[in-house]
Amino acid sequence: MSKSKLYGPDLWQRNKDGLLESVDYEFNQDGSVNWRAMISPEHLYPNKDHFEMRKMPVPDSIEGLEDNQLLIKLGGIKELAKLRGFHNVTYDITESSDSRVVVQCMINWIENYEGSYGHTQTFSSIANATTHNTNGFAAKFLECIAENRAFVRTVRNFLGIHIVGADEIDSSKNKSPIVPPPSSSGAKDISPQGILKEKAGTDFNSFKGCLRAWYKTGAYTNDPEVIKEWSDYKDVPAKECRKLLKLL
Repeated sequence: MSKSKLYGPDLWQRNKDGLLESVDYEFNQDGSVNWRAMISPEHLYPNKDHFEMRKMPVPDSIEGLEDNQLLIKLGGIKELAKLRGFHNVTYDITESSDSRVVVQCMINWIENYEGSYGHTQTFSSIANATTHNTNGFAAKFLECIAENRAFVRTVRNFLGIHIVGADEIDSSKNKSPIVPPPSSSGAKDISPQGILKEKAGTDFNSFKGCLRAWYKTGAYTNDPEVIKEWSDYKDVPAKECRKLLKLL
């Protein structure tokens, strides 16, 4: 993308339109920057879960894949943010507990021709990290994971990138969820398992009848031996809860 061999500050000089003079941009028909086309292929790779859920082989390269079959690395999102240009990034932890952290990310972007001159463009998004959608090492650093997810989501949504960030996906890998102790305040259970139980509106034994029916019709697929091990809503992994909620 470099126009010539420039060094130091010259690499970051912007023109009157707010674009880097050292970069060859690609544009959409409406004149806006095609930020999707500005992603370096080295930051993209096949979304393994997308193919495994469909019992398809995982490709060795990204060639010919659609955006919904890809993941983008955090480094690619950071590179896009630098290309677009921003004044500052701020984070606000809106919820925090041992099992769930919610973070809002706000980015103040520099002015460019795509927005209104004289006005800083501000955009924010929110994301969570829980013991249900993280795994291993990541589950010990929920604040950091939620922060990265919120940042990725903010950049993607602002620039119109439809490739999911690798940091955004559920990494629980069908593990048994870590269920926090019941709240003494009687607060509503907003975990995936709690939401599934509320939406189902019945005890788990009755709900398993629905599971068997969905399995027979092919509406829901999973290893039968795994399903047999579920004796309560809390045994259902977060990723499977989200699939089942769609069926409800």
